Amino acid sequence: MSGTLVDSNVLLDLLTADPTWSAWSAAALERCANEGTLCINPIIYAEVSIGFTTIEECEAALPPEAFQRLPLPLEAAFLAGKAFLRYRQQGGKRMATLPDFFIGAHAAVMRLQLLTRDAARMRTYFPTVTLITPEG
Repeated sequence: MSGTLVDSNVLLDLLTADPTWSAWSAAALERCANEGTLCINPIIYAEVSIGFTTIEECEAALPPEAFQRLPLPLEAAFLAGKAFLRYRQQGGKRMATLPDFFIGAHAAVMRLQLLTRDAARMRTYFPTVTLITPEG
């Protein structure tokens, strides 16, 4: 499959009008949309949905015609678990990072490029994923 998995941090930059990141995120999202399909998965959807009261509001912010919904393959869940284990074995303390590992693993398994601001973690644990980040 070709396309771009759009990390929730990029979407939240736009939805919250983040003063530091919204301009970069908007430009990067537009470039990716011009190149191919924009994709999200249930993890990304869940993280973004926190800011909305109803599913209808969330759907309006993430219209299906703009963001293809992808199921999360079991292979990605397995890879996410292994990467998270490696993170913990290397001294990682945060438990809340597991969703990030699901997102990186999904991009790796589906061979999608990943639009994210989480470059360091993704580069470390998912080196095969093509990243689109502020660092280039």
